[in-house]
Amino acid sequence: MDAFDTHVVFNQAAPFADINLFTCDPALQEALAREGGGWAREQLAALGAQLGSAEVLDLARLANTNPPKLINFDRSGRRIDEVEFHPAWHRLMELMIGAGAHSAPWAYPRAGAQVVRAAQYLLFGQVENGAQCPVTMTYASVPALRGEARLAREWLPKILSYDYDPRSLPVNLKRGALVGMGMTEKQGGTDVRANTTRAAPLDPQEARSRFGEEGEGAWRIVGHKWFFSAPQADAHLVLAQTADDGGAGLTCFFMPRWLPDGSRNAIRVQRLKDKLGNRSNASSEVEFTGAIAWLVGKVGRGIPTILEMGSHTRLDCVVGSAGIMRAALCHALHHARGRSVFGRKLAEQPLMQNVLADMALESEAATAFALRLARCFDETADPQQAMLGRLLTPAGKYWICRRGPGFGAEAMEVVGGNGYVEESPLARLYREFPVNSIWEGSGNVMCLDVLRAIGKSSEAMHTALTLELAPAAGHAAAFDLYTDRLLDDLAANQVDEFAGRMLAERIVLAVQAALLLRFAPDYVSAPFVATRLGRGVGGAYGQLPAGTDCAAILARALAA
Repeated sequence: MDAFDTHVVFNQAAPFADINLFTCDPALQEALAREGGGWAREQLAALGAQLGSAEVLDLARLANTNPPKLINFDRSGRRIDEVEFHPAWHRLMELMIGAGAHSAPWAYPRAGAQVVRAAQYLLFGQVENGAQCPVTMTYASVPALRGEARLAREWLPKILSYDYDPRSLPVNLKRGALVGMGMTEKQGGTDVRANTTRAAPLDPQEARSRFGEEGEGAWRIVGHKWFFSAPQADAHLVLAQTADDGGAGLTCFFMPRWLPDGSRNAIRVQRLKDKLGNRSNASSEVEFTGAIAWLVGKVGRGIPTILEMGSHTRLDCVVGSAGIMRAALCHALHHARGRSVFGRKLAEQPLMQNVLADMALESEAATAFALRLARCFDETADPQQAMLGRLLTPAGKYWICRRGPGFGAEAMEVVGGNGYVEESPLARLYREFPVNSIWEGSGNVMCLDVLRAIGKSSEAMHTALTLELAPAAGHAAAFDLYTDRLLDDLAANQVDEFAGRMLAERIVLAVQAALLLRFAPDYVSAPFVATRLGRGVGGAYGQLPAGTDCAAILARALAA
C-alpha cells in the first residue's frame, strides 16, 4: 500500500455482469420448452447474453440517474410539450423494440408466440423496468386497433415495426410508433365511470376542411388525465364521456400527438410525475384543450374495449414482476457466493441458505406461473385455455405482484448496507416492485375481477381449474387436500367478497404447486408444497423444513 492508503478493499463480490440471463436460469428454459416456445431457445439465449452484459446492465443505471425532462416550450415560445430522454433510455428502447417485445405475437403469429414474448419480457424485466411501460401499452393496443379499419391501415404497420423511432413527427413520417394510455382522473382513479372528460363529435364540415377524408369520424375532447403514461408515445388510448346526463356513457378514443394536417394535437402536459419507482420513464398529468381523437369500439362501450387491453397489460404485470423477482434473487445470490462471513462464504451459511433457497422457490414458481399463463393467451381458441386465462390473469396479477415488495426487501437484506444505497441495483428493483400491484388495477380490483369471472361462469371456471390441477394429483398429500378444499369451495360457491384475497391466493398457489410437482425436481416441489400449502404463506423467508436440499436449489437457481 501507499504510505497514505488506509486500507485495502477486499471481500467484496464482483458486480453481477457478463452473465447470460437465459442460460443461467434452468427454470425459465424448462418452462419455455413445455409451454410451446422451445423453437426460440437459440434466439433467447442470444438475447440473454446481450442483456446480461455489463454494458447493457449499466444502461439501466444511466437511464435512472438521468431522468427525462419536460420541455413545454421551444426557444421561440411555441408550446411543444416534448419529453427529453438520456441516450441510455433510447438504447434500452431500441433493444426491446428490436427484439419485438412490443408486437411479435401480432406481427408473426405462430404457436407459442405469446410464451416466447413472455420469456423475452421476463429477461428484459431483469435489466430495466421503466422502458417496459410503453412497450406493454403498445403491445396491448393492437387487438383494440385491429377492429378499426382506418386506424389499423394507417397505424398498425408502424406499431408492428421493429424499428424504434423516437422522433416527434406525424405518424406517416415515422418508421415505427408507440402507443400509451390515459384512463384515470383526479376524482375517480379506479372508478373510471366517474371520469369528467367529455367528447363531442367534430362538425363533419370542419373535420373535412381540416383533415380531408382522414377527418371522418373525428371527435373533440376536453378534460384531463391524472396519470397519462408515456407522454412521448405517438398516440394514446383515452376514456371520455360522450354525452351529458342520460347519454351513451364512457367511450374509448385514439388520440394521436400529431394530427393528419401536420399540426400538434391539443394535449397539454402539465408536469411529469415524481414516482417512487423507476426514474427512467415519463409518467405525466395532462389536459386536453380540444384535442382531436377517433373512436375505438362502440360509443358507450369504452370499458369493455379497455378491458380487452387490460388482460394483456395484466399479463405483463405478472411476467414483469417475475422478472424483477428473478433479478433480485440473482443479485442477492451472486453477492452471497462472493462474500465471506465468519470464515466461509455467505451462501454456505445454513441460515442464509434457508433464506436464499426459499426465495429461489418463490422465483421459480412465479416464472412457471407466468409462462403457463402466457400459453393461455396463445391458445384462446381453446375454450378451456381461454377460461383458465380469464381466471388466472387477475388472480396472478394480485398474488405474484403482491409477493414482490417483501421479496425485494429480503434480497436487499442479504446484501446488507450495500443493497440499501442507490448505487446498488437492488434499491431500484425494490422501489419498482409496488407499481405492478397498483397499475392496471390494484389488488382489491383484481380479486373482485376473480370473483366476477367465477360468478359469471362458475361451472366452466371450476372445470378449467380442475383439469389444470388434476395431473398433479397424487404427488403430495398436502397438495391433494389443499386443492380438494379449493375446488369444493368453488363448487359450493363458498366464497364471498370479504374473502376475495384469500381465494385469489389459493388459486395461484394451487396452480404453482401443480406446475412444480409435475415438472420441477422433487427438491424444489416438496419444500414449496410444505411451506406454501401445508401451513399457509406468511412471515419471513427462510422457514424451509429440515432436510431441504438447499445446495441443490441454489445450484439450480443460478446455474454456472
